Amino acid sequence: MTDTPTEAEIALKLVRLGELRAAIGQTIVGQDEVVEQLLIGLLARGHCLIEGVPGLGKTLLVRTLGQALALDFHRVQFTPDLMPSDILGTEVLEEDHGTGHRHFRFQPGPVFTNLLLADELNRTPPKTQAALLEAMQEHTVSYAGVTHKLAEPFFVLATQNPLEQAGTYPLPEAQLDRFLLNIRVGYPTAEEERAILVRTTGGEIAAPTQVMNGEDIVALQKWVREVHVSDGLLTWITSLVRATRPGPDAPQAVRDYVRWGAGPRAGQALVLASKARALLAGRLAATRADVMALAAPVMRHRILLSFAAEAERKTTDDVIAALLTALPAPARD
Repeated sequence: MTDTPTEAEIALKLVRLGELRAAIGQTIVGQDEVVEQLLIGLLARGHCLIEGVPGLGKTLLVRTLGQALALDFHRVQFTPDLMPSDILGTEVLEEDHGTGHRHFRFQPGPVFTNLLLADELNRTPPKTQAALLEAMQEHTVSYAGVTHKLAEPFFVLATQNPLEQAGTYPLPEAQLDRFLLNIRVGYPTAEEERAILVRTTGGEIAAPTQVMNGEDIVALQKWVREVHVSDGLLTWITSLVRATRPGPDAPQAVRDYVRWGAGPRAGQALVLASKARALLAGRLAATRADVMALAAPVMRHRILLSFAAEAERKTTDDVIAALLTALPAPARD
């Protein structure tokens, strides 16, 4: 495939993206917004932190995504005794029975995959949490002075339970900033829950149809960078991110409830995620609707609230909603 895609190639990939969502729907009931945000993270070459109570199908969703894309999938259950080598890999001593020569060979860990589900990431100590930083940012793993490159595409989906706090280690801000999106998973509707019961208590669930592969995703990730964002939209995104930082000129909600605002990486994430959402919808230009839909998933984990916000039970989503009201979108996309 050439670097500059033809209109026919773009049209074909857009059709396949629609087929991909339909294939996921063969297994996953509802959760349309969650599926969309996961695909946005994948197309934007980012990672997602997903929050939701147990039993909402988070593991099934990422496994289904891997099957529909013919991608390798690994799941790691993070526990307090998990070590960095359990994720990255380790060196094993091997002996040549013919010569008696011994040498070390690197045995790759589960991080060497396309889709990595880091289940309950906040249950492991910071030392093990930090083992993912290089892999997430550089798509490489350094061990014993040797840098090993990860296969593309590489996508980390980390989960954490928002209800339980005992025995957990909150993710540091530096690691939270590595996640493109923070996705909230809610309970299904009554109709969706009934459909789940029917689908999961009957016969064997068929595997989703494979509609794309890793090469298709890598090509789409390159195309996302070519999606147009107007100067007015870029200016608005910059203003939104800067408005999250406390100061004398900050909006009232920020001055009242925010202790630390989002950094420049939030602006980068919001631009890329908006581009990916536009491409997912079959558009080659991002719009105000894309930015507004993704402002909360992009920035909710990058804003640190004050004690006053906790006392008044304000959330980062409340602050972001106030920002979108205080800083209206430009008149034109």
